Amino acid sequence: MASEASAIAGRPPGGIPPGIEATEPILEKFREFGPNYRWLATLTTLLGSFATLLTATIINVAIPDIMGSLGMTESQAQWLATGFLATTTVTMLIAAWAVECFGIARTFVVAMLIFAAGSVAGGLAPTGETLIAARVIQGAGAGLMTPLAMLIVYQVFPVHRRGTAMGIYAVGIILAPALGPAFGGALVDQFSWRYVFFMAIPFVMASLPMAILFLPERDPQARRPDFDWTGVVLLSVFLVCLLIALSNGPGYGWGSPEVAWLAFGTVLSGIAFLYWEWYVKDPLMNLRLFLNARFLAAAVVTFVLGAGLFGSTYVLPLFLQSVQGLTPSDSGLMLVPAGLLMAVVFPIAGRLSDELAPRNLILTGLTIFALSTLLFRHVDANTPYATLILWVALGRIGLALIFPCLNAAALRPLPLHLLAQGSGAINFLRQLGGAFGVNLITIYLIHRTDVHAHELVLTQTAGNAQTILMTDLYMPRLYMTLGLSERMSELVSMGALQNMVIQQGSMLAYRDTFVAIAVVFLLCLIPAWFMDKRRPNQ
Repeated sequence: MASEASAIAGRPPGGIPPGIEATEPILEKFREFGPNYRWLATLTTLLGSFATLLTATIINVAIPDIMGSLGMTESQAQWLATGFLATTTVTMLIAAWAVECFGIARTFVVAMLIFAAGSVAGGLAPTGETLIAARVIQGAGAGLMTPLAMLIVYQVFPVHRRGTAMGIYAVGIILAPALGPAFGGALVDQFSWRYVFFMAIPFVMASLPMAILFLPERDPQARRPDFDWTGVVLLSVFLVCLLIALSNGPGYGWGSPEVAWLAFGTVLSGIAFLYWEWYVKDPLMNLRLFLNARFLAAAVVTFVLGAGLFGSTYVLPLFLQSVQGLTPSDSGLMLVPAGLLMAVVFPIAGRLSDELAPRNLILTGLTIFALSTLLFRHVDANTPYATLILWVALGRIGLALIFPCLNAAALRPLPLHLLAQGSGAINFLRQLGGAFGVNLITIYLIHRTDVHAHELVLTQTAGNAQTILMTDLYMPRLYMTLGLSERMSELVSMGALQNMVIQQGSMLAYRDTFVAIAVVFLLCLIPAWFMDKRRPNQ
């Protein structure tokens, strides 16, 4: 890591603002560009964050069209989200090594070029397998880039304004996933699903020259750590085994030999990874970070937050399109007011986190998000569009209260030489939580749909007056008026009844899923309670 520089009091020569505590390459940029450098660096990293994270959720509203166009099953399409998140989690940890070996500027440029290559490949993909591979490439670039934004923004603001800094950083991290479905829906309806992959290219191209000019190079005096190849392999095996097991479990059966072997590989590689990272000289993830109780509590909350954020963002467009029958544009536009509201609340929440104890804001935000999700327990096909917008907006206010102080509280107890490791670990856990969230929510949704459909089928008996009326009177008459025979009318009526049962079971399953998300967030209040309750200036 670059050499440390102590906090600078007053205003020393060279244009470095008071209260800045940063590494030498960043201080050199302040001397070159003056106090306004913080905004130049922040804008550069936010462009990169917005480009890479926009694609994390923009694809969600396009999944039904992609499945139809490329002939992908629901399990295969799930990998468009989880493949991206899984690759991102690995490369987020590699980012700390890349910064120490090559500097922030070069790492940023390489990350954006990798991401752009994946975006172009995705837009031109002829098959589902090619598209999944493109998403993996996108995830590799996004994972390298994301920790850089937190690392830069945290250092270019004074110590007493780091909560505000994290509020600004969170705009790029959260606003892009929030607005992604809206942009994606419009592109799918007006053009094609392929255009969602090209959406981020202009942001990439704008960020590259700015990164070369404004982001710091490597400190030539810094030590170059060894690359932890063993850690990368073990972590990759762990994630691949885990995600394949979760994806194939519902189809093969959780007790099947295939899933059992995958579960064994997950546990074995996970234990091996933790053991190796504890003893290796230059670890991919410094496990000693978690010996700090405040960092550990923030890490647990971050994991759950990632699961809830990516999981809810994944499942909500599916509900709107499959149950309420909305178009991709309409389902995406529903998230726009909430995303804009977050952009307004983030800086306010960041400023509050500079004055108030982080624990209080995080507990409040978790409670608000849980209650907003709990409102969906009675949702159905007829729930008004405006009501859904209000519920989602309420939940996003809760997220906006959490993120700035959570990131600041996680990094505040760390020394400068551990900031890159800490930033990578926090972003890694958020993405890992997202990968878990998307997979587990999909599994739970499929399971609850089967349970409710089975229960509803059992009620369709000869003693059910509504069923008899539908199958023996209303539907046959309707189909006979269309020229069908009596026998064919009866068969079509039974098929229509079966479809109605499946739709009703799906709607009830979505209700259960929203309640499950709310319960997880309420349980997250427990680790959040153990976070630092002191004010930042204490």
